[in-house]
Amino acid sequence: MSKQLREASGHASSPLMPGSSLVKGDLSKPPKLPKENIWKKAKKQKALILMSFPFVIWLIIFKYIPIGGWVMAFQDYKPQNGLLDQEWVGLKHFKDLFNEPMFYRALENTLGMGILGIIFGTVSAIIFALLLNELRLLHLKKFTQTVSYLPHFVSWVICANIVITMLSQEGIVNNLLMGIGFIDKPIGFMSDPDLFWGIVTISDVWKETGWNAIIYLAAMAGVDQQLYEAAKVDGANRFKQMWHITLPSIRPVIIILLILSIGNLINIGFEKQMLLGNNIVAEKALVIDLYALDYGIGMFRYSFGTAIGIFKSVISIILILICNQFAKKIGEGRVF
Repeated sequence: MSKQLREASGHASSPLMPGSSLVKGDLSKPPKLPKENIWKKAKKQKALILMSFPFVIWLIIFKYIPIGGWVMAFQDYKPQNGLLDQEWVGLKHFKDLFNEPMFYRALENTLGMGILGIIFGTVSAIIFALLLNELRLLHLKKFTQTVSYLPHFVSWVICANIVITMLSQEGIVNNLLMGIGFIDKPIGFMSDPDLFWGIVTISDVWKETGWNAIIYLAAMAGVDQQLYEAAKVDGANRFKQMWHITLPSIRPVIIILLILSIGNLINIGFEKQMLLGNNIVAEKALVIDLYALDYGIGMFRYSFGTAIGIFKSVISIILILICNQFAKKIGEGRVF
């Protein structure tokens, strides 16, 4: 009997043995499923496809077609001529841009206020979301959320007037500081160039913190409640639960939003700077968008303004790619 078993084992290997074909072929690779016809997939998802059509059309019209206007950056564009009936000048406008001292001042201001906005905007939104998430009184939580969202929907024209009024020499801030004896005479907040970046950052944080906290609150709502119960059993207080459970759980969301924010680092707009600025702080208020508006379109230098826009787009793409690779290395996955 044992001889027959030995002979059988010599002629045929077990399908579960490491050297068998089943392990090499069948188990190491999942079976290939037949590819479904693309038209059948589209038919199954026709409702979703129809719903996406308006957005795709909007994207093509307002985002992709205008890219054709980038050719103006390589022309000496004159509005009276056709887009292709222009004098081609190559990289002349880019050379003029990089030789302008005013451009580097605008770039410095843009990066400075952009970095401050990302740091304080992200930190304030996370802290606010953490504190709001800890509120156990539902009515108070809803009221606080509603109040915090409202400034986001208020125009920057109104917000800038509020900030300027509060920070004027007769405003509430100076009166409060003088009332508690912190200062002897009013401070000219809006006439000090060194304070301008801070004023813009604080104003933006006040206006957008509630709105930016929405995504973090949504991420916190998805944290497994059993983790908190286990932490309570181990004796963790509310602060330790936030630090060791809530923050690590929303870390991927924080990384993704940071990547998107850094991608828009150079696209901070010009509304805040234009409305809060004045002739005294004009040097600190000049950002790239305002520079393109004043020294490009405002002076009818359309090709020069287009060159500035291309520079911004290229820098934004580079920043997103760098941050995307960094997120991949630290193990948070990639956005794109």
